Amino acid sequence: MSIQFNQKIRLTLGIATLLILGLASSYIYNSETKNKQLAQQNQTAQSLSFTQQENYNLPQSQILPVSTQTNRTSTTISPNYFITPHAGNENINKQNTLAEKKFLASVPVTYPVIDEWQKYKFSISGNQILSSGQLPSAKVNFNQNDLLTVLTNTRKYFQDYSSADPDIQRKGLLGTQGVTVQDMLKTLDFMIATLQEDITNKRTTRLQDPNFINTNFRVIKWSAYNPGNQKQDRLRITKYAVFTHPGSHQKTSTFNTPIYSLKDIAINDKFYTRYTKQDVLSGIYEPGGKEFGKVKPIAYLTRDGLEEALMEGTILINFTDGSQAFFNVDRNNGISYIRGLKATAQKRYWYFKQVDAIKGYGYKIDAKISIKPGVTFAGDVLNIGLGKVIVIEHTQGGRKRLQMGVIADTGGAFLPNLYQLDFLAGIFKNKKDFQEHIGQLPDYATAYVLVKK
Repeated sequence: MSIQFNQKIRLTLGIATLLILGLASSYIYNSETKNKQLAQQNQTAQSLSFTQQENYNLPQSQILPVSTQTNRTSTTISPNYFITPHAGNENINKQNTLAEKKFLASVPVTYPVIDEWQKYKFSISGNQILSSGQLPSAKVNFNQNDLLTVLTNTRKYFQDYSSADPDIQRKGLLGTQGVTVQDMLKTLDFMIATLQEDITNKRTTRLQDPNFINTNFRVIKWSAYNPGNQKQDRLRITKYAVFTHPGSHQKTSTFNTPIYSLKDIAINDKFYTRYTKQDVLSGIYEPGGKEFGKVKPIAYLTRDGLEEALMEGTILINFTDGSQAFFNVDRNNGISYIRGLKATAQKRYWYFKQVDAIKGYGYKIDAKISIKPGVTFAGDVLNIGLGKVIVIEHTQGGRKRLQMGVIADTGGAFLPNLYQLDFLAGIFKNKKDFQEHIGQLPDYATAYVLVKK
């Protein structure tokens, strides 16, 4: 009995030892496998982040135009790697797609901000100033016909000038949120169709209903990024206008300061880039000046009228003979506008051309977008993007107010500028009327970018 008992004990202990060793080996193997997987995932994430950042830093000439980009139905992991969905695996593909979107959302994507000369200024994470949002329950304000006009004219600009103006093909900062130029065009098309249908049926457009907006659009909240004021979180909303100016077709003692138009021969001759505003005002284009005859005086204003015209971009001149006409900036002398410097000290100078309406963005004067007050924003078209539909939210009289408009204009003060929009307020006779009107508008607002789902 004793011998048999001892043998049973030894046998039991042996089996137990083998089990313990087996479990330990399995644990070590699983731990090593998990560590390898984690390391691979970490390496993939680092690689993806680097690839995305590298892609955003590519020169414009190396970025494929929209028409040659890979079909968006593919499930993108990185710019160079795609998973193609297979028939019969829809559930697996949906799960993979959700997992990949979750993974991509966790990877910070930096965007290189550029200035109007296409020079790199600084980098910023898209997630730092862009986030998912939702419009509050308040009517979205705008004039239906005016918004339709600006949306249509902006869409036509893309249709007519995409090949001539590669700047409008930039994804910009919204690209960090997966928004493409095609998404933006789809947004314009949907809004145009909705407005046309609602106006035809003589009803208040659905685009004024925040519930309709929240249902049909991605609402992306845009928080301000101001390198000079890190505490600013809402966008600054400045206002601009078209002012009527008294003027003359000929030089007089009162209207003695000309605005000039470049002649056709000046398109390839860049002589005008050699001269500052102060040079021009010294009389270089007047009789006896060293560049006399190279440009054409098209109207005469007061000295203050010139400064206002240069700042406003578009002016309406009431001539002494009773006629009137719009004039818009055409080309400048290649000198940057300096923020904070008083107007008379600025060296930037613009040459004008007569136009048939208020004009916004355009790569040349004959291609500029005709715009309307109340539904147009001037903004950073290189980094935010032309044609972005914006809703600003502010409080007036204790009530939420929403205002919709389109980025269809720009200016030297907005390149680059991720913390400000300039609202086209209207046409005014003088600064007093303008100030009274804009007193009802906000100085700062919460901003949202709308993208069709």
